[in-house]
Parts: sequence; structure tokens; C-alpha cells
Amino acid sequence: MNGGAVVARVLERHRVGALFTLCGGHISPILVEAKRRGIRVIDVRDEASAAFAADAYARLTGIPGVAAVTAGPGVTNALTAVMNARLAQSPMVLLGGAAATILKGRGALQDIDQLAAVRPHVKWARAVKRLRDLEPTLERAFAAARDGVPGPVFVECPVDVLYGEAAVRAFYEEGMGSGERGLAARVRARYVAWHLKRLFAARDNESTDAEPYFVMPPDAGMVGEAAGVIARAERPVAVLGSQAMLRVEAVSAVRAALERLGIPTYCSGMARGVFPRGHELLRRHARGTALREADVVLLAGVPLDFRLQYGGAVNRKATVIAVNRDGRDLQLNRAPDVAVLGDPSLFLERLGERTDGMPRWLDWRDRLLERDRARDEEITRLASERTDFVNPIALCAGIDRALDDRSILVLDGGDFVATASYVVAPRRPLSFLDPGVFGTLGVGGGFALGAAAARPDGLVWLLYGDGSAAFSIAEFDTMVRHRIPVIAVVGNDGAWTQIARGQRDMLGDAVGTELRRTDYERVAEGYGGVGLRIEHPDEIDTVLATAKEEAAVGRPVLVNALIGTTSFRDGSISL
Repeated sequence: MNGGAVVARVLERHRVGALFTLCGGHISPILVEAKRRGIRVIDVRDEASAAFAADAYARLTGIPGVAAVTAGPGVTNALTAVMNARLAQSPMVLLGGAAATILKGRGALQDIDQLAAVRPHVKWARAVKRLRDLEPTLERAFAAARDGVPGPVFVECPVDVLYGEAAVRAFYEEGMGSGERGLAARVRARYVAWHLKRLFAARDNESTDAEPYFVMPPDAGMVGEAAGVIARAERPVAVLGSQAMLRVEAVSAVRAALERLGIPTYCSGMARGVFPRGHELLRRHARGTALREADVVLLAGVPLDFRLQYGGAVNRKATVIAVNRDGRDLQLNRAPDVAVLGDPSLFLERLGERTDGMPRWLDWRDRLLERDRARDEEITRLASERTDFVNPIALCAGIDRALDDRSILVLDGGDFVATASYVVAPRRPLSFLDPGVFGTLGVGGGFALGAAAARPDGLVWLLYGDGSAAFSIAEFDTMVRHRIPVIAVVGNDGAWTQIARGQRDMLGDAVGTELRRTDYERVAEGYGGVGLRIEHPDEIDTVLATAKEEAAVGRPVLVNALIGTTSFRDGSISL
């Protein structure tokens, strides 16, 4: 058994169904042995996409996503995606190839201090130096990725740990001056022999069990205190965040608990889709106004960061109940009145057990519902406005009509994607993926691949801005080769519009924000996919129907939609 087989055995033990990678000689044994064990190997065109895919896979399954990248630039190319996963609190295992242990620091190909480069951006990092340490190190990595506040971890796997002993011995003999003679040669040979013996030394017990990981339950007394505050509330509001979705198996229980509580709820990030559109508790618009009027605000896995104006969005007189796995996020910018350190889903489940389930706050809920209806009517009116090319709101409404219960939404972009977030609604829980707090452009291709691997029975809709599309459009090659039927829709307005809006307003110049209305559908065709185009509003439903037909037979599709601009997001500034 070589080290690659050890890695594959651990992945199989943890029910990892897909390995995302970009090939390299350092990591080849991992790929071959993973395939041998029935793990799907999805090879991408950029290491960042491999890590993004692992992130998405973890968010949708609750199982740490795994990406394997080659040494040096393979590892550094993945770092932006790793940091995105860190800030999104997504459990991910990054396996990085490395130079042979005996050659570290001696000028080997792609040899850098990878731990120094990666460690600041991950929860935990280790370099394996002996074959016997590989399996226990991987088990510790999987536990660390899920423990407490989840996040990415890094395991450096040197090439001589991954290949078989015979191949490594041959490599050492050929590469370590075997043709030399004399004392220096004998000393070198002894050192090599000692190093090889240590490298392949067997462990006393070859079996390694999966390490447990810890999810902190909320303190029962704090749950009781929160229940008392809510019972006395007159205008409560709940904000549900991605962290409440980390226990994938508990999503239904979270929804049931919120229904028993009866609090009007705004969902963000991965929590979108917990309630279907039209649910009596779901509120989608005018969140800021509701938070300023509320007397009790429940933050379930949501920090008071820029998305809530650093706490300024919440009524200063309101009683704030916050529950979070992360102690820093729990206290960020404003100390809550009831601070619960623990898992938000467990907290909500136990909080739901303390209520009688009777409908309450009906007048308050109706007031917020009327605001939702008024905003929806305004959006419908704006969608009917004439613009150059296609009205982006009308396009988003068409996409929403085309979705079904199998749909998984991936959002990657600025202005167009921000518009879509108001109009396009996920149909079920755990079917909405955006970058998260890091706001990373370029997640699209990788997220789509990871989502498709996690949900092979679903259909991924990838909504691109024309700026962000260029980051990962090459993954259409990957989708074609692996028969992954993604439908990508590019909102093409020929600009980095989200930046241009504020830049023009504040500085009077759009320099650096202007693009061409590129024929992205032809790019997708060049990679072997299906390219479609929308130039007029009356083409929306027909073209999207064609896209669904092509996807149904396993073909990835890119719809290049030429859109105009509306006043919908005037005043929005990305700072």
C-alpha cells in the first residue's frame, strides 16, 4: 500500500463522495487510488476551482470537502478559495503535494515553505514526514475541520510519502548521486538508508479510527433566559444565518423549531430556502426597517458585521439574543443582552421545545408582510420598465419561473447577482450558494461543480455577472468532460456595474470598470458546451426552456443575456 491508498481509505471512511483536483506528479497516487475506491475524481482547470468546489460540497453535505493540489503554485493558487471557506466557516480539507522529505530546502521543483504560506489562513495545518503518520494526521484533519467553528485545514503530503516504497527507493538511488564514489558517497548512502527506514517504518497498530469532533451545545440556563425574553416580546424578529445550517441533518428540525416559535424570520446566506416563498414566517424585504422597530432581535449564527451595519441596523433599545459558535463573532461590535456560545441549530431546537406553539404577534407579522408585498409590487413594476437590451429584473423573474424543486442556485457576481438575490428564490433548504462574507468573485465554476457532485439528482443554476464569469468559465471544459449539466446565465451589461455605480457617483469617472459585451456563449461552445443568447425580453422563457432541455441530456449550457440598467440598485456602494 502506498500513501495515496492511505489517503483514499480515509476519504472513503468519511463518506467523501468526490475529490476535486488539478493533476500534478506530486499527488498522482491520491487520484489513482481514490478512483480505485470508487470516489469520483473531478479534475478542474484551476486549483482555486478545486478548493471552491470542496467548499460547496461541504456546505451542502455537511461532510468536509476535499481538494488535492500539487506543490508550490498549486497550493498558492488555492489560497483565495481557502480563505473564502475560512470566513464562510466551511469544513474543508486541502491536501497539498510537496517535494520529497529528503530534498526539502535544497532547491527541489516547486519547493516552498507551504506551511508558512497557508497556516495563517486555515484552522490547522500539518506536514506529514513519515508514512506511518499519514493516516492519523488525516483523521486529525477531518476532526479539526468540523470541530467547534468549522473551517479549512491543510495537510502537506510529500511525494515520497505518497508513492510506493520501491518507486521511492529507485528515485532516491537515481537522484542522490548514486554514481559517486569515496567516503562522501558512503556517508550519503548511509544517510539515505536511514532516512528510508524512518520514512517507511511501520506502526504498531495499522488501523486508525475516525476522530470525534465537538459541537458545543448551548447552556440550558441561557436557553431558558432567551425563552423568557421572547415570551415577553411584542415585536420580535429573527435573523437566520449560514452557521445555523452547519448541521445539515438538522435543517428540518430548525424549521420546525422556528415554526413553533412563530417569530417573523429573515434568512441570509445558506439559510435561504429554509422556508419556501410564501411561508407565513418568511420575510424578505425591508429587513433594516424591521430591525429598527423590533423590541427583541434573535441572531442565530449571524454576527453584527457590515451586513448589519456593524450593529447599527438594530434598534439600540431592543433586547438582542445572539447565539454563535464563534466567541468573537458573538460579541462583535455590540455585546448582546443574551449571549449564547454554542451551535445555533441546537439552540433553536431546544428553544422551540420551550414554547407552546400558539400563534402570536399576528399584527406585527402582518405589518412586515405588507411591506414585503409592497416591495414585491415595486419590483414587478420595475421589471416592466423598458431598458436598453433586456431588463435585468425581468430576466431574474424569468429565471425564477424556470426553477423547480431540484434547482440549486449558485451566485457569482456583483450588480446582476445582487438584483437576482431579491427576485430569484431557492425552492428548498440547502440550495443556495454565494461566496459569503469574503465576497469573492470567481466562486462560480467551482461552486457549481461541488454542488453538482453533492446533489447529482439536482440541477445547478449558476448566475454570473459578466465580470465574474471570466474567472471560471474555463470550468465549462470540466463540466463537458464529466457530463455535469450546469445552466449558467451571464447577466452581460458590459461593465463591472456594482463598482461603476459608486465610482461614477463619488469620483465622476468610470475608469477601469468598463468591459465589452463579450460573446460568452461562444466561449462555452468552444469548450464543448451549449451556447445560447438572449437579446430581447420576449426570448427569456423560450431560451431558458431550451437550456433546461439541453441540461436534461447531460450538456452544460451558458446563456449570454445582454442586459440594460435600471434604477433598482441606485445608491448602492461596494465599500
